[in-house]
Amino acid sequence: MKKLLLSIVAGLGLCCFGGSVMAQGSTLYGAGLKVPLNEDGSKYVRVILWNQVWVRYNENNTGSLRNGEPEDDTFDVGLRRSRVLFYSQISPRFLIVTHFGINNQNAVSGGVLAADGKKPQLFMHDAYVEYKVFGNQLNLGAGLHYWNGISRMTNASTLNFLAMDAPIFNWPTIETTDQFARMIGVFAKGKLGKLDYRMAVNDPFLTNTAEAISTTANYNPRNNKKVYQGYFNYQFLDQESNLLPYMVGTYLGTKNVFNIGAGFLHNSDAMWHEEPLGFGGSRIVQEDMSLFGVDAFLDKPLNTETGTAITAYAVYYNYDFGRNHVRSIGLLNPANGGGALRGNAVPTIGTGSIYYGQAGYLLPTNTFGEKARLQPYAAFSYGKFDALENSSGDRVAAKVLDVGANVYLEGHNAKITLNYRNRPDFTNINNLKYRPEITLQAMIYL
Repeated sequence: MKKLLLSIVAGLGLCCFGGSVMAQGSTLYGAGLKVPLNEDGSKYVRVILWNQVWVRYNENNTGSLRNGEPEDDTFDVGLRRSRVLFYSQISPRFLIVTHFGINNQNAVSGGVLAADGKKPQLFMHDAYVEYKVFGNQLNLGAGLHYWNGISRMTNASTLNFLAMDAPIFNWPTIETTDQFARMIGVFAKGKLGKLDYRMAVNDPFLTNTAEAISTTANYNPRNNKKVYQGYFNYQFLDQESNLLPYMVGTYLGTKNVFNIGAGFLHNSDAMWHEEPLGFGGSRIVQEDMSLFGVDAFLDKPLNTETGTAITAYAVYYNYDFGRNHVRSIGLLNPANGGGALRGNAVPTIGTGSIYYGQAGYLLPTNTFGEKARLQPYAAFSYGKFDALENSSGDRVAAKVLDVGANVYLEGHNAKITLNYRNRPDFTNINNLKYRPEITLQAMIYL
């Protein structure tokens, strides 16, 4: 017992005061807040805590309302994420993961009541168990999980993005048939040589669309069909960990990674729409949801002496949600009135195609002081959805540009990000206006 207590103290001391270079560049973080449960550390509990806070200026879309009053510009502070994650192994063959928290709280949204931002719902993000069947080749698990299909970014970690945040269309069913990009079901994952795979069969959550139906495809509230998804990526160079489902956005030069991947999600009868008949009636048509993605990821150290590195990611999505489906989303929206295109909302997800790319360059170690690291980046998305047609019948693309820089004070464990976004205001599709959005993010995770 005495030795066990000493090892626990040593483990806590390691996570607080020292350790090897881990967690994408941190020299202080070490093994993290990891408490050994036996003398050799093979049984343990690890805890991860993080907050992401946004301070933002936003030029709102036309007609936006905040608390019932027109507001052209908003300066606000919001809590993008506040999370707690536990995982534990009592044996190399068994793993338990529990992850909960809140997202997207500002003064007017994110609250437990629709009318305010107070007391947001604390809910489970992940709660699953996993069993190692055969080495690293096959692991099986079940529960509320994040072992997703479609793309690398559909499985993205929120702790180590390259750009300030995800583009959101990487989670195409978010908060419709899933629970914040998670579903309840069974999954299999593993490595076959250099091929890393993950597959899942899930139940779709009951949608919040009630019985609303129109000639445009929407989520079918009567859907009881299973959701099938998978993602496969070939890792040509350094191999990435798949202990947890969260895939790294940038390694800050600590790994040499080049992967090519492809994935899918399919849910039969997930959508429905109303189709008028010639004699004045109508019929209900159910449609399948079929989503596909192909991508490539590069993270490469350039000069080990100066610490320079590049990170690049590109993905193509082909989404079929049924007839003319499109969904507008505004991250941590600063407006609570004015329709679907209020605040900073942009047509984000729908039937059509999306191209997305991002790239960043980690400057030399002595560029920004003795300890801080600077990483400028740029990201661009180009979405062409069937529903976005102007009065001439031409499809209008939703194009969003992000340019920014990460200042790493202690790797990803403590960083500041400044991001400029240029986004389209689709209030008048025949005369698009582009609106600026400037965000300063402070993030710490332990």
